[in-house]
Amino acid sequence: MAEAVSTPIVDRYLELGLRLGRHVDGFVDAYYGPAALAAAVDAEPVAPPERLEADAAALLADLDAGVDADVLDAGRRRWLRAQVVGLHTSARKLAGEPIGYADEVELCYGVRPTFRDEDGFAAAHRRLDEALPGSGDVRDRVIAWREAQAIPVEKLEPALRSLADDFRERTQRHFGLPEGEHVTWELAHDQPWSGFNYYEGGLRSRVAINTDLPVLSTSIAHLVAHEAYPGHHTEHSRKEAGLVRTRGWQEETIFLVGTPQCLLAEGLADLALEVVAGAEPEAVVAEHLRPLGLTYDPEVVAAVRVASESLDAVRANAAWLLHADGRPVDDVVAYLERWGLQPRARAEKSVQFLTSDTWRAYISCYVEGLPLCRGYVQGDPARFATLLTEQLVPADLAAA
Repeated sequence: MAEAVSTPIVDRYLELGLRLGRHVDGFVDAYYGPAALAAAVDAEPVAPPERLEADAAALLADLDAGVDADVLDAGRRRWLRAQVVGLHTSARKLAGEPIGYADEVELCYGVRPTFRDEDGFAAAHRRLDEALPGSGDVRDRVIAWREAQAIPVEKLEPALRSLADDFRERTQRHFGLPEGEHVTWELAHDQPWSGFNYYEGGLRSRVAINTDLPVLSTSIAHLVAHEAYPGHHTEHSRKEAGLVRTRGWQEETIFLVGTPQCLLAEGLADLALEVVAGAEPEAVVAEHLRPLGLTYDPEVVAAVRVASESLDAVRANAAWLLHADGRPVDDVVAYLERWGLQPRARAEKSVQFLTSDTWRAYISCYVEGLPLCRGYVQGDPARFATLLTEQLVPADLAAA
């Protein structure tokens, strides 16, 4: 194990992230860095946003000036700079500076969002009309079909464990996992998200699955792959083993919302199911769900998945309507009902996520991150392994 090399630049980055985290609940998604540094920040008075904005600006200036150049190579410096731009933007917003929604997303996550033409959503509705059995209004049929795939709570944990065991073995075989890594699964409620990986350091994750709304058989495999194998847990544990323990890169011991790190993490996690189970994973999923007596027709599920993939961008349009156009929440709920073919309860849950102080701009990490990572990987496991292992920024993927 490499000894961590103390660098003022990296220490200042960790401190800045931790100080921002005292303003916004959940801003620090994970931290397993130096305990003394975190304890010192916790013992301080909460720093005013204006000070944090100035600290971030000074850190950017020193990165550009080459401070710590004897320790930080060009790649690490570039990665840190992209991260600090995101933190600087968050501090500016906390200080009350008005920043347009598209600018906020671009500065925080390294991609610029766009409002998608609804003609693409209408075309997806027509494809779904053909893919789904029965006749009548397509929204009613989609909702009825999806909700019929609800997994009874008592069967949720067996399904999770069966899929996780399989996907872990596949991940180990294709990419390798650090010795001693481990995931603990739990059920949660009263949260704006469907699933969450709490990375605790020491190669261990706690993954929570939200049961506020029924978990569907059509989405459970995606949740397992996304949150654990070969998604978030795999990325965190491989980077802890390779970047932190082997190379001593302490900047990887913190994971911060509002940074490009999140866009790549969500993009690769959304790609995880097709990487581990193939471009048509439904047959694999059926092997786990059928013995539990769960409703799951792999042919229909596959047809609906292909027909509806473009509807993922409805959520990005909803965020745009809320934050760029200032539309009322009720209007945005209705938009998700109409174009996303969501029942009202799921549309309201989506808006809860989009209106959270922590997650308001985060939807672009999924909607923009997946095509960026898919375009970079292009079916090559070695490239997916690079995403799991190395420091990259969105521009690296776009240029590859």
